[in-house]
Amino acid sequence: MIEWLDRLFQLSERGSDVRTELIAGVTTFLTASYIIFVHPAMLAETGMDRGALTTVTCLVAALATLLVAIMGNAPLMMAPGMGLNAFFTYGLVMGQGVSWQTALGVVFLSGVVFLLLSLLGVRQHIVKAIPLPLQIAAGVGIGLFIAFIGLQNLGLVVRNQATMVQLGSFSTGTFIGLLGLLLIVVLEIRQVRGAMLIGIVVTTVVGMALGHVPLPDGIVSLPPSPAPLAFQLDIASAVSISLWSSVFSFMFVDLFDSLGTLVSVCRDARLLERQGTVPLISRLLNTDALATIGGALLGTSTTTTFIESGSGVSAGGRTGLTAVATAAMFLLALFFTPLIAIVPPYATAPALIVVGLLMMRHVSQIPFNDIQQSAPAFLTIIMIPLGYSISTGLAFGFISYVLIQLILGQIRQCSLTLIVIALLSAVSLMLG
Repeated sequence: MIEWLDRLFQLSERGSDVRTELIAGVTTFLTASYIIFVHPAMLAETGMDRGALTTVTCLVAALATLLVAIMGNAPLMMAPGMGLNAFFTYGLVMGQGVSWQTALGVVFLSGVVFLLLSLLGVRQHIVKAIPLPLQIAAGVGIGLFIAFIGLQNLGLVVRNQATMVQLGSFSTGTFIGLLGLLLIVVLEIRQVRGAMLIGIVVTTVVGMALGHVPLPDGIVSLPPSPAPLAFQLDIASAVSISLWSSVFSFMFVDLFDSLGTLVSVCRDARLLERQGTVPLISRLLNTDALATIGGALLGTSTTTTFIESGSGVSAGGRTGLTAVATAAMFLLALFFTPLIAIVPPYATAPALIVVGLLMMRHVSQIPFNDIQQSAPAFLTIIMIPLGYSISTGLAFGFISYVLIQLILGQIRQCSLTLIVIALLSAVSLMLG
């Protein structure tokens, strides 16, 4: 068996072994398992069945990660992405008033577009066309957006008619959540594996001890049926001019996020070629697109490559066997849904805030001393949370960048692809 696994995943060639790969897979799961709690809680706000969401989240994470192991033999994990699930919930369904079925249709179309662009070779032109500061700004802005949502779920930021937002009251739940936030931050500083999972569990237990969280009906049970969500997407309604900006926003963010994660994690896993390229980049991106299409069919928002895969690589993961172990853990988690169901919003809110913090760290790569580059990046960053929409922030960034180059007489520095993207962004903003 071990020899078969060695040959199948090229363990010896990459300087690894079965035990190391399995430990690495479990490490990746512990680091990213917060998604099992956070993702269903967020999408449930659209009216989707939370129990079914938990099942679908675990299934999609497991199946997509297995696909990575089969197609790419890489130590990567895929699951419904943070930020894109926020856009799905607060931008599309609650912001634009579309049904969650239509929103799933939008996600499906974004996956199809992503796959077609990859197969036709257009993807490379898009990546080259978008200035690096704008790519970085998208991730930073999404981080702020996620943190803002976390602060709202914690009850620390509330609505105000005069000033839009204000500091909320310090309820018992808020205090418990702040303690959970402090715990996660300290554990992250000490580089404890599964810091966010520990924070969610401890916060929930404290809430239970204080009578704010009900006792679970059990520990182990069969997972809830995914039937309320599976194949409920409405593609026909998603094919609307007013929604195509959202389709491309999902696609752009998934593309930037996946490329950055793939290059970063594969570099740590020593899977880059001498030129600094990822040998299987096209195959892995195609896997990402297929996972998004499959995830939409099952009933969840965009599936993407998780940066938390880096924790498994740090633990020695070098092959697809790490991904297989991670997928197995997600399948095992399906049978502990009674515990997952009782987790309150103030227990998952700290994880959202910390995810936002981690996504903010790349802001230092934006050249703020060059206002020609930083102004569009700043508009992207600030308009994503304030506009409560990723597509709005991206649109402001693309449009402002092209306009600045045009006014300065440097429009030739913008590729035709970027100009077209900016024009489409302007049309989408005017259509509202």
